[in-house]
Amino acid sequence: MLEKTTRMNYLYDFYQSLLTPKQRSYMSLYYLDDFSLGEIADEYDVSRQAVYDNIKRTEAMLEEYEEKLLLFQKFQKRSKLISSLKEILNENSEKNMEIFSALAELEKLD
Repeated sequence: MLEKTTRMNYLYDFYQSLLTPKQRSYMSLYYLDDFSLGEIADEYDVSRQAVYDNIKRTEAMLEEYEEKLLLFQKFQKRSKLISSLKEILNENSEKNMEIFSALAELEKLD
């Protein structure tokens, strides 16, 4: 469950601007603020089933966006490459300060 929550949080971060305000709100409360379905339902005066359906549809939409745009996948690959480069450079850190600086700037872009 934690792995799914982490994935949904990343997908939400990447694609939230493509969601409606209601979808953003439900996803934010459910995944970021750890509200239960019942708490969200009480907050918006709707049924738990309505909240559940909205969240499941939104999750499917986020997965579809990722399937097409691959922003999260590319982010993961970049992160792994940066980590690998840092490990390699740590062996000769005195000679590679400029490269470390460039890597730090690259990390800030994400």
